[in-house]
Amino acid sequence: MASLNVYFVLVVLFLICAAAMATKENDQIIKDNNCETKMGLPCVLEAFTSIFEIGTISSKCCGGLVGLGKVCHSALVKRTLENPLFKDLSPATLIAKSIQTWNNCLALIDSPSPSA
Repeated sequence: MASLNVYFVLVVLFLICAAAMATKENDQIIKDNNCETKMGLPCVLEAFTSIFEIGTISSKCCGGLVGLGKVCHSALVKRTLENPLFKDLSPATLIAKSIQTWNNCLALIDSPSPSA
């Protein structure tokens, strides 16, 4: 029975360490890539709303999101999910919405504009 308790404690410690390492990894990615300075606040709010609430993102802000880059976008979303304020939200759903927002913006930016 004691070995079962030791095993349980080791599993819990592993999970805590893994979560702490993921937080530090995302923070380091954000710092190394200057992710927090690449988009203006209005576009940050549009992107946030399209992922974490119900809303859309404009063509202009899609350009800002794509300019931010996939690495920064993913790290910022993951760091937001680590915030206790969002603990009741479904990470899988939000990551799917994040990917959908990214892909929609990428398609919008890559599509040729209609000729005048």
